[in-house]
Amino acid sequence: MASTQAAQVLVASNRGPVSYQVAEDGSLHARRGGGGLVSGLSAIGPDAGALWVCSSLSDGDREAVRRGVGEPGVRMLDIPADVHADAYNGVANSVLWFVHHMLYQTPLEPSFDAEFRAQWESYEAYNRAFASALAEEAADGATAVIQDYHLTLVPGMLRALRPDLRIGHFSHTPWAPPDYFRVLPDDIAAAILHGMLGADRLGFLTHRWADAFRACCEAFVDGGVGGTRIGVHGLGADADFLRQRSHEPDVTERLASLRTEIGASPDGTPRRTIVRVDRTELSKNIVRGLHAYRHLLATRPEWRDRVTHVAFAYPSRQDLAVYRDYTAEVQRVAAQINDDYGTSAWTPVILHVEDDFARSLAAYRLADVALVNPIRDGMNLVAKEVPVVSDEGCALVLSREAGAYEELAEDAITVNPYDITQTAEALHTALSMPPGERAERAKRLAAAATALPPARWFLDQLNELEA
Repeated sequence: MASTQAAQVLVASNRGPVSYQVAEDGSLHARRGGGGLVSGLSAIGPDAGALWVCSSLSDGDREAVRRGVGEPGVRMLDIPADVHADAYNGVANSVLWFVHHMLYQTPLEPSFDAEFRAQWESYEAYNRAFASALAEEAADGATAVIQDYHLTLVPGMLRALRPDLRIGHFSHTPWAPPDYFRVLPDDIAAAILHGMLGADRLGFLTHRWADAFRACCEAFVDGGVGGTRIGVHGLGADADFLRQRSHEPDVTERLASLRTEIGASPDGTPRRTIVRVDRTELSKNIVRGLHAYRHLLATRPEWRDRVTHVAFAYPSRQDLAVYRDYTAEVQRVAAQINDDYGTSAWTPVILHVEDDFARSLAAYRLADVALVNPIRDGMNLVAKEVPVVSDEGCALVLSREAGAYEELAEDAITVNPYDITQTAEALHTALSMPPGERAERAKRLAAAATALPPARWFLDQLNELEA
């Protein structure tokens, strides 16, 4: 269903700011989302003529579209469920995500066969649906900002339909270097790069990812990036929201519960805490983090019964077998550590796999050490959020492969995410850090982490695109 008024500013993303559920009585219930884009759009004001174009992701969403139910400023596309599944799981999450995060076990995968080619046709159709909707909704000379690896073809498609528009694209993931990007079939790689280069301006989270995109264009596209401008916008944490939300009653209640669960050391002092909060994405490196903690307990026995690893690993993409297997492995390793080292009074690993934002914020508040050790990550906002929220100031053990490393390295304890012994030693260093130094580092980390809050992050891109 098209909007009645042409939009001056348009955002396109796979997931929108609202989702719908069908109740037992057949009524529809809307649930509003949050995040940086929501903050950004609210920052430009209600009179800016903004529209968010997104995909229907569930049966409830598709039913809302069919009934003509919608939220002001949102257009949800009724893309057929099978087309969306092939585009989203078959291409975006099973191929593009793996390429940019360099996750393939190349002796066995990938294999680009006839099934993949059929899925790629769905990816093209999915992108075409977005391009058509944006072209239909945009006012003359409007600005469209397209989000992420799900929609890499949209800029080029939209340029062909509406050459009058100012078009931007922002990548929330890393970008693969040329030697890994060439894993893709030649025509697919070319289609993605040419699709992206349909934009006037491309945004990335770090200089490293922007440079990798340039290098791919120089390797595979005649003329390189041509006239497309490239910028870097390191999305920061929303300090005001986090600090306010982390002191609401439900968080305080979970904080008390976690403290009881963690308990006290034999001398009566509270146990120290190593906190991680992640989706069970393959790139997050949760299993190696657990092995590093196990190595800490094995080689530094003084920490036994004096530290607890609070690990929240919230299931992600469980419709893909490899993600289900990874979640199961996280649970297996955590249980093994508890079996080997736990006592009647001490549980070495407190693992939760049910998503609970209030409980995550409670863990942030009590963290002595935050462990963020991804194999590869576009940014990793957890690395930025924990120092902002922690009550006493936390030490940050940070992978050099996280996008946040570019901004936070000076005050973090950095690790090679593949090196378990180094990560264990970094955890020991972090746990041993004097409280004063830890608090000072956390203060500087929080300042760097909030330098570009979500609303300004979005407005900066918009201003650069419209300049």
